[in-house]
Amino acid sequence: MAHILRTAPSMLLNIARPSVVPGSPAGGSPSTAGPVDPSLIEDLAAANRILADQGVLDGYGHVSLRHPGNPERYLMSRSLAPELVTVSDIMEYDLDSNPVDQRGRTMYLERFIHGEIYKARPEVNCVVHSHSPAVVPFGVSSVPLRALYHMSAFLTGGVPLFEIRNAGGMTDLLVRNPDLGRALAKTLADKPVALMRGHGNVVVGPDIQLAVYRAVYTEVNARLQVQAIMLGGSVTYLEPEEGVLAATNIAGTIGRPWELWKKKALRK
Repeated sequence: MAHILRTAPSMLLNIARPSVVPGSPAGGSPSTAGPVDPSLIEDLAAANRILADQGVLDGYGHVSLRHPGNPERYLMSRSLAPELVTVSDIMEYDLDSNPVDQRGRTMYLERFIHGEIYKARPEVNCVVHSHSPAVVPFGVSSVPLRALYHMSAFLTGGVPLFEIRNAGGMTDLLVRNPDLGRALAKTLADKPVALMRGHGNVVVGPDIQLAVYRAVYTEVNARLQVQAIMLGGSVTYLEPEEGVLAATNIAGTIGRPWELWKKKALRK
């Protein structure tokens, strides 16, 4: 996928050229926060492909990155299946999820998930929303998703459940407006992962590599937890202290799986 890097300069021009679009704030579209290092845009495109390759995303779901030059902006692909995303598909948004330069491109309906979480969590720089298949059952059952091995130590602080009925009554389960986005962000609180009943989950991190790691290992932990429960008997889960110690150790090695996943995903 060498074209990802080759198309980066033109992509940066696309981000930096604002225009007036329907539904924009009074006076036109929000102003751009300026160009972004092409390597970050490549990583954002790669994150989509990695998560598709790892079975976390399929034809749906999305990944965003807070703009490194302005915390009031974020970057995310136009509405597209994650495995097809390239750098030329990346768009810039303000935190109300208005596009800087739409140019007729279709946007993700649930982009409000990202903008509202960035508003509520200034330390978060990457957001992943997926329909991660092994995770979905934990959002509709009374069995909580819990960390049971060291690679998912980030789950030991608990995984809250977003019940959209409490925020919006009867809906199609999609976070299609800012109010629902704020309710989801409130449920997430200070945690790295929140389940979305009958829908999927949201995962956040201080950078794109850690957020992708957490999204992958949330899915893996869910599969392993089901297997452990099916064995019968009791399951020994990680204690919070173990989670802190394990997460601290793993934090220094995130680059290892990232480079592997990226190489595999971009080969396709």
